[in-house]
Amino acid sequence: MIEARRLHILRAVADHRTVTAAAAALYLTPSAVSQQLAALEQETGHRLVDRSARGVRLTPAGEILLSHANAVLAQLERAESELAAYGSGEAGTVTVAAFATGIGLVVGPAITELARSSPGIRVRVRDAEGDASLLMVLDRQVDVAVAVEYRGAPGEDDARLTRMALYAEPFDAVLPVGHPLAGHEQVALGALAKDPWIGPYPGNPCHDVVVLACEYAGFEPRLEHSSDDFRAVVSLASAAAGVALVPRSALRGMDLTDVVIRPVDGVAPTRRVFAAVRRGAEEHPLIRPVLKALETAAAPSP
Repeated sequence: MIEARRLHILRAVADHRTVTAAAAALYLTPSAVSQQLAALEQETGHRLVDRSARGVRLTPAGEILLSHANAVLAQLERAESELAAYGSGEAGTVTVAAFATGIGLVVGPAITELARSSPGIRVRVRDAEGDASLLMVLDRQVDVAVAVEYRGAPGEDDARLTRMALYAEPFDAVLPVGHPLAGHEQVALGALAKDPWIGPYPGNPCHDVVVLACEYAGFEPRLEHSSDDFRAVVSLASAAAGVALVPRSALRGMDLTDVVIRPVDGVAPTRRVFAAVRRGAEEHPLIRPVLKALETAAAPSP
């Protein structure tokens, strides 16, 4: 009989690609993860992983088992949801991981709405970039992720997650006040090809948005300064250190004295934000109201 706990460990190893990283995410020791994988291989009668200096790769048998593991774990989430609903599930804690702007834009207002509509639900918030929050959901460190679309993000058909679109927002160009294009009403990205750029680190979903937008405009941005904090990005632009693209909502409340903000000419690069939970958990009586409150917070004002 295959233990569901070991299926969860197999999925974590597949997601993190090393035993050490999977163990850290699951709050286990690497030796414990290795022991559970060995036990799973014994249960199935197949070698499930190949180990090398670069990490761990699933064998064809491991890939087959992983596809079934995703279905089994989703069904277990549904079982927990139905049992919680049977027991009323009107009070409890839901942990949400979200990036900083998302916390301000939708998570905070959702908490306010839940205090009115579902006072028994307590929300615990963890600040995490969009790509990190999805793994936190899969590793059961959090219940809900507010994440950003990026290259390699799990798609709508991913068997592990259920996604719900929240909002999309454009990136605006941030230029020093003395920039030659500062007087223009809109800025074509191609006109910034020779400028030094300021942007998030690789791995941050917004880094992908910036780089892809510049590639579509025909150039690779010369990223001379890197920060995942948009306040730092704007501060560097105000010091004439370079130009940047910043999500529009991230600019709210900032000191913009020494920069100009201009919309991008043509099709603007866009940050697409969604909420995600483990597949099967979307109907949990604690999680369902949180998702509804996030959706309400993200809805445009009438």
